[in-house]
Amino acid sequence: MEETIRIGILRETKNPPDRRVPFSPPQIVALQELYPEAEFFVQPSDIRCYSDEEYEYLDIPLKEDLHDCDILMGIKEVDRRTLIEGKTYLFFAHVAKKQHHNRELLREIIRKKIRLTDFEYLSTPRGDRVVAFGRYAGIVGAYNGLRARGINTNKFRLKPAYHCRDLAEMWAGLRLISLNPGLKVLVTGTGRVAGGVMETLNVCNFVKVGSEDFLNREFDVPVVCQIGPEHYVRHKGGLAFDFRHFARHPEEYESSFLPYAKVTDILITGHYWDPRSPVFFTREQMTANDFRISVIADISCDINGPVPSTIRATTMADPFYDYNPQVGAEEPAFSRPKNVTVMSIDNLPGELPRDASADFGSQLINSVIPELFSYLNTGMIERATITEGGHLTKKFAYLEDFVSDNT
Repeated sequence: MEETIRIGILRETKNPPDRRVPFSPPQIVALQELYPEAEFFVQPSDIRCYSDEEYEYLDIPLKEDLHDCDILMGIKEVDRRTLIEGKTYLFFAHVAKKQHHNRELLREIIRKKIRLTDFEYLSTPRGDRVVAFGRYAGIVGAYNGLRARGINTNKFRLKPAYHCRDLAEMWAGLRLISLNPGLKVLVTGTGRVAGGVMETLNVCNFVKVGSEDFLNREFDVPVVCQIGPEHYVRHKGGLAFDFRHFARHPEEYESSFLPYAKVTDILITGHYWDPRSPVFFTREQMTANDFRISVIADISCDINGPVPSTIRATTMADPFYDYNPQVGAEEPAFSRPKNVTVMSIDNLPGELPRDASADFGSQLINSVIPELFSYLNTGMIERATITEGGHLTKKFAYLEDFVSDNT
């Protein structure tokens, strides 16, 4: 008889609340059929996107005390006062980059000899991430960019994404809007986030065009252009662009983005940015008469990073602010025609928590659970494990000064 594995689904404790979950109720049923040795228990929650009743209906037990579980899974950082000694935890810990606000969490995890496996670092042997919410960040971020455009131009109204029951309702509303012929949308990035952006824009029947046409032509239909770093940076010494070289030495490059700013109406960012990389454009360049961008949906949300108007993160309840380039300061959203409206929500997948959770759960089922239950062993779990037995693992030993520093 195989040994029973008990998995507890944690109630989210971070504030502001996050409504996402690792698995939907039907996914837990499917997991129990695939792995009869697994037992799942769900900590009751009145904020979760799937109600307690939805789990109970499928005979998934609710359980407040999860001390007898072997593995505990959540989404965001766990309140350190609720940590259970000696357990295995999986969640997005946000400690590996020495995030100061989570230092005490990491210290408590070490004190309690917890095995912490961080979702963010689950990867293939080649280093590709296997689970992420990036697709839904792109899907919702693009929607919010179009929503801002509708308010700015007073042409159409879209309700907030988090007021929609699910993705189907959000996209159904999007199909009803009418966009101006010749509208130009620029998307940066080529990964999961940018892929989600393109999904949403496809719902509106945007025509995808190449960079040369985008820069040099006007159109009688709404168009979108998707660009990578080979389009928006160039080597200072004139070398041909090579991505591997750029990734290693971004400080050797300068921005070539400005021509895009002169022909773009809506900028939607889905790129990865290294702080050593050049900024896309400067605050001074935003004051020029030919700077055309009126809406920036900054999904990447690098504060004071490549997009100088991104000076803070926004929230689902208050998603937009205006940036006045002439004075270099924030103003109320939609307050002046010449301002740039910014959307910089940093937890966009939380606006569609049911769809985002189901998508995330599918990734876990396909790629992670076989490793977690020891049916496969490619080293995935070990590569993503930050602490074990009261110590940092070898890969994350660089955090030693972070946890021991008393400042």
